[in-house]
Amino acid sequence: MDGNGRWAKARGKDRIFGHFEGVESVRAVLEASVEWGVKYASFFAFSEENWGRPQEEVLGLMDLMMRSMKNELQTFLDNRIRFRVLGDFSRLTPGLREAIRNMEETTAHCDKMTMIIFLSYSGKWDLRQAARRMAEEGGGDLGDYLVTAGIPDPDLLIRTSGEQRISNYMLWQLAYTEFVFTDTLWPDFRKEQYLDALREYASRDRRFGKVK
Repeated sequence: MDGNGRWAKARGKDRIFGHFEGVESVRAVLEASVEWGVKYASFFAFSEENWGRPQEEVLGLMDLMMRSMKNELQTFLDNRIRFRVLGDFSRLTPGLREAIRNMEETTAHCDKMTMIIFLSYSGKWDLRQAARRMAEEGGGDLGDYLVTAGIPDPDLLIRTSGEQRISNYMLWQLAYTEFVFTDTLWPDFRKEQYLDALREYASRDRRFGKVK
C-alpha cells in the first residue's frame, strides 16, 4: 500500500494524513473482496524497515492500527471476516499486542473471508525465524514454519504508486504469484482500480513452470 506520504505531501498535509486516507482504501478493497468472493486479502501495512522512519510517523501508524481495530470490529463480525496480524510482535507495545490478540480471538469463528495485516514484517525475517525453528525442531518443510503456515500462497500481488519491486515482502510465498503494478497512489486506490487489477490478473496464463 504505497504512496500515502506522497499523496499527503501533494496536498500540503503531514504524511500521517495520507495514512488515515489510506484506511478508506483498505475499507473499499475489503468490501469489494467480500462482494466478489475473494477468500484472502493481505495488506503490507508496516515493514521491519519502517521502524527507521521518524518516531512521530511510527507512533501515528501504531495509533492508527489501534483505532482501526476498535472502529471496525463490528463490521468484521457483521461480514464474517476473520482478522489476523502477522509479523515480529517483539517490537510492538504490550497494549497493541493485546488489542491484536483480542481482535483475532473475537473474529476467529468468521468464515467468509480472512483479512491479513502484515505488521513489523519482512520476508528475510520470516525466513530467518522459520529456519531457526525448523532447526530447533529437527527439520521438515520450511514453509510450515513461516508465519503464513496454513494460508494459501498469494495468487496476485498489487503494488501501488508506480514502484516496481516487492520490498522484502513474502519472499518465499510469492514464487508463482502474478504481479500487477499501478501508478495510482494508495489513498486513490478504490473499487474501480481493484477491479482493473483483478481483470488484469484474470487475463494471465498461469502455468506454474509447466506447459499447457
